Amino acid sequence: MTNLTRDTVLQALGNVEEPDLKKDLVTLNMIQDIVIDGNRLSFSVVLTTPACPLKSLIEHACRNAIGHFISKDVEVTINMTSRVTTQKNTGVPGVKNIIAVASGKGGVGKSTVAANLALGLAKSGASVGLIDADIYGPSVPIMFGLEGAKPQASNVNGKTRIEPIEKYGIKLLSIGFFTDPNQPVPWRGPMVSTAVKQLFNDADWGELDYLVVDLPPGTGDIHITITQTFPITGAVIVTTPQNVALADAKKGIGMFLMDAINVPLLGIVENMSYFTPAELPDNKYYIFGQGGGKMLAERLEVPFLGEIPLVKSISDSGDAGKPIVLAKENELMVKAFTEMANRVAQQVSVANALANSVNIVNN
Repeated sequence: MTNLTRDTVLQALGNVEEPDLKKDLVTLNMIQDIVIDGNRLSFSVVLTTPACPLKSLIEHACRNAIGHFISKDVEVTINMTSRVTTQKNTGVPGVKNIIAVASGKGGVGKSTVAANLALGLAKSGASVGLIDADIYGPSVPIMFGLEGAKPQASNVNGKTRIEPIEKYGIKLLSIGFFTDPNQPVPWRGPMVSTAVKQLFNDADWGELDYLVVDLPPGTGDIHITITQTFPITGAVIVTTPQNVALADAKKGIGMFLMDAINVPLLGIVENMSYFTPAELPDNKYYIFGQGGGKMLAERLEVPFLGEIPLVKSISDSGDAGKPIVLAKENELMVKAFTEMANRVAQQVSVANALANSVNIVNN
């Protein structure tokens, strides 16, 4: 058997490439805690997100590399762990990544996608927060069964801080926690901008891997305030398949790509892609057209993050205060949202790696 040493292990694993980042695991410093005892070898692979959809592929490649370059007789134990990456100071202490969820128009299910994205990321083991930044139509209180809930205040280093409400393993804040749900919010731009900033700056978010922000529809004051005040890791665009939604989605995308904003696109989610009756789970009826979101993603050369079916249980679960991704039944919908969340986490890692490599070159 080839001499089993730390150096030979690193040489072997130097042939395993991280599929998204296009560099080997050793160069990326993803191999840690190497322990050798006779012909027994153990080490950790530190992934860039606990939601990595390629986890099993990378583990299999590592085992093959040890068997091929060292010996098939080595008893290999691999600890697949993770450390979520970040690219810059988000402006919110303790928060590694801010993900904006946006749409060009209302009625496409953006808040449903944002809520299930946040919970899907949390299911993978990440620490997650969700800000409902839709000042005029907050959805979080209803979707999480928190109508009438009021956040507590605490004193941190002599400053009064808002304590986000925790439910289903994530931290939540919404303007709906501070206003009368039966009254409109007739605020002008400056008041809206101040209120939104307070959801970020005056809250004690603790340590978060991801802070998901549910933006209001359109491209207005709130979008500009958030994108110009806080370094956003990337934006997720939600659309439906029909042309009228796609036309507005393009405007939303165009806003993020403006020089004054310049937020990377993590990808496009197509919601209400097709209707599947509960009694015929294998049938798909494309009520609003087919493939519009995917074609838009291909045209803009951005990732397509997935299709979310039009199923009544999705809206029912939101109205009941328990988003569908938490359900044990309805495997189709749970799988769709979980895979979407994993792809978003994957694209965050790619965006961070790209930004960090650019920073290294510039410095």
